[in-house]
Amino acid sequence: MTSTDHANADLLPSRADLELWAAELGFAQLGITDVDLSAYDPHVRQWLQAGFAGEMGYLERNLEKRLNPALLEADTCRVISVRMDYLPDGEAPIRVLEDTSKAYISRYTLGRDYHKVLRKRLAKLAQRINDTLQTNQEPGYNFRAFTDSAPVLEKALGEKAGLGWIGKHTLLLNKQAGSWFFLGEIYTNAPFPLDAGHLDPAQNSSEDGCGKCSACITVCPTQAIVAPRTLDATRCISYLTIEHKTSIPKELRKPMGNRIFGCDDCQLFCPWNREGTRSPTFTSEPDFQVRHELDNVALLDLFCWSETEFLHHTEGSAMRRVGYDQWQRNLAVALGNGPATPEVIHALQTRLPTASSMVAEHIQWALEQLSTSA
Repeated sequence: MTSTDHANADLLPSRADLELWAAELGFAQLGITDVDLSAYDPHVRQWLQAGFAGEMGYLERNLEKRLNPALLEADTCRVISVRMDYLPDGEAPIRVLEDTSKAYISRYTLGRDYHKVLRKRLAKLAQRINDTLQTNQEPGYNFRAFTDSAPVLEKALGEKAGLGWIGKHTLLLNKQAGSWFFLGEIYTNAPFPLDAGHLDPAQNSSEDGCGKCSACITVCPTQAIVAPRTLDATRCISYLTIEHKTSIPKELRKPMGNRIFGCDDCQLFCPWNREGTRSPTFTSEPDFQVRHELDNVALLDLFCWSETEFLHHTEGSAMRRVGYDQWQRNLAVALGNGPATPEVIHALQTRLPTASSMVAEHIQWALEQLSTSA
């Protein structure tokens, strides 16, 4: 900081104020970091060069901005990183996974679309800071909010800000909260003091609570975690059911089980999250509570939805990231991995003549699987 920065910093809201305002908006934790992401640069580039991003070309298109926050938002010198818990206290996830007639939907998407929730709250936090600065006759700083909606290296910034450490499953882990939380950021040119928990890349001082545990690597249904903190997204069920728009590779269909939108296995079996090891941190946020009882619903019921019903039941949800054809594709695979009941076989056969070519391929696969298991 320059001497001017030090003088201006005296007019900034205190850390206690920031924490209070963040808590009032539903955030569980707040941290402040600088913008030096050089320690993460080699890993990100190697991961992309290995082809692990698959069809997610957007991860490479703005790579320099992702690795250099000041290129995305000019003059950024600090990032305020926050987390918000999202796990709803609904049907036990593992119980749903074990019932092959039920649909498993990733817990983060059972409520309102988190992009909308966090973006609105972050904007309010930024406005509160701005209002305070103007009261102090110090209006000359910029604030811009992000949440999984721009080229931002969220987990790295969260780790540097002291919100936790990047676990072997590549998610941010916190000893008090596990990993069931969303991240959001405010980029600013305001010279806030760095947190005591701020990670200095040169010292590599990040706390790592994973130790020798490799539960996430072992339980991954498709063996997508190819090394600690290295995910081959092209094998990940979350990628396959959401980002991948075409035919799912046949060798990965069986391991998908009844997971139709996303996958939580690496979180469910992580000791920092798992029931019996420690109590999960459930959200109290109304926007993240389960909608339409989708935490405990039959695969067949979802497969029988018309496109109009699909659009109605997923309105305002992150599930809108997939279209009706992807939805049907995912459900066909899950039905093929489930019980061969007459009702399921009839529903698949009935849908086959009118299905798109992609969906029809997966329905045919499902019927073949059910015929061998009947």
